[in-house]
Amino acid sequence: MSVNEIPYKIYLSESDIPSTWYNLRADMKNKPAPLLNPGTGQPLTAEEMSGIFCEELVKQELDDQTPYIEIPKEIQSFYKMYRPSPLVRAYCLEKELGTPAKIYYKFEGNNTSGSHKLNSAVAQAYYAKKQGLKGVTTETGAGQWGTALSMACSYFGLDCKVYMVKVSYEQKPFRREVMRTYGAQVTPSPSMTTEVGKKILAEHPDTTGSLGCAISEAVEVAVKNPGYRYVLGSVLNQVLLHQSVIGLETKAALDKYGIKPDMIIGCAGGGSNLGGLIAPFMGQKLRGEADYQIIAVEPASCPSFTRGVFAYDFCDTGMICPLAKMYTLGSSFIPSPNHAGGLRFHGMSTILSQLYHDGYMEARAVEQTSVFEAAEQFARIEGILPAPESSHAIRVAIDEALKCKETGEEKTIVFGLTGTGYFDLVAYQKYNDGEMTDYIPTDEDLAKSIAALPKVPGVE
Repeated sequence: MSVNEIPYKIYLSESDIPSTWYNLRADMKNKPAPLLNPGTGQPLTAEEMSGIFCEELVKQELDDQTPYIEIPKEIQSFYKMYRPSPLVRAYCLEKELGTPAKIYYKFEGNNTSGSHKLNSAVAQAYYAKKQGLKGVTTETGAGQWGTALSMACSYFGLDCKVYMVKVSYEQKPFRREVMRTYGAQVTPSPSMTTEVGKKILAEHPDTTGSLGCAISEAVEVAVKNPGYRYVLGSVLNQVLLHQSVIGLETKAALDKYGIKPDMIIGCAGGGSNLGGLIAPFMGQKLRGEADYQIIAVEPASCPSFTRGVFAYDFCDTGMICPLAKMYTLGSSFIPSPNHAGGLRFHGMSTILSQLYHDGYMEARAVEQTSVFEAAEQFARIEGILPAPESSHAIRVAIDEALKCKETGEEKTIVFGLTGTGYFDLVAYQKYNDGEMTDYIPTDEDLAKSIAALPKVPGVE
């Protein structure tokens, strides 16, 4: 098939929506290390986890053997509202760059929540409803996860309590109001509504917050209120499982036209989007069926992969959650108030951390001014205003396409466009007004938080 026969948008039909999630861990030789009880240093049991998470989600979190897990019919029906999402050939961007590279992006912003987060939000809300719970608590950074979860909870008639990172709460008031419109209670974090929030504010009264802070508060509220459980929008195994629909659809669309990507690029904060996008491709790589260059792109202000350490750490700043072995900057690390609120977590998914540690993927850190430069270039050429998070992947995709221009290589590049940036206009305004700055943490900044990593009994 000639290039000209490949459409701008490759659409699949409703029958092509995945009926199963793909569990990447089943094909990993080196499985992600288990979550640990911080008191005993022993792997967390299903019983211990069920006090925090929904029962069915606990099963998914612990299952590292089953390659495909059936998607309940109710969730499949919900997916039909906005899935399958399009895979777009960036012909206009290719022309503007003058590159021989072929560029594709999987667009996850074509739903009411405006991002990929809805793929897991509906699953987690469904299992909470099925368990007979009253409601759920969660954190949100940029607000995409909180928006998606509030929408899913509204659909299933669940109460939704959201702790939103303070800097995003202030920068993105309209995202906050969308959550409230769907019925969610939104609180800036850290707050005075929880004991852990009070403690953090006492120690850091001027803090702009972090996902780690917000997680601590949301977990505390879930544990203290009967009929509630905590749900998370990234990092956890179960979330990457749900997000595998992104990669499964991407691969199906590429296979439809006999296209094999050379390079797959995704932004990385906690790992949900990247893990979902690369899942079936990484599975092939692990099984020795194909090879791909896989690149995780993170902000230079919160460089978990590129400057973190692979160790057990708390997932939250309040140190009340289980320990996860991941690439981390230390749970006490609070990044500068950059505008990619969804990429401000101090650690990374245990799945992606293990894959990175084993050399199956690479990582790059980029500064936010260069990210917004790429975002505006993309918006002007391709006609979509991208979310700041997604724009990290755009930055590296453009850089790689320009390298192809220099070398003459005709590589096929696929990246994830996780959502739209229409609630991020304060950030775009600061960039356009020349007020945006880049802050990169010093070695001393990172050394301080990394030195505070927990000492786990029996674990090096």
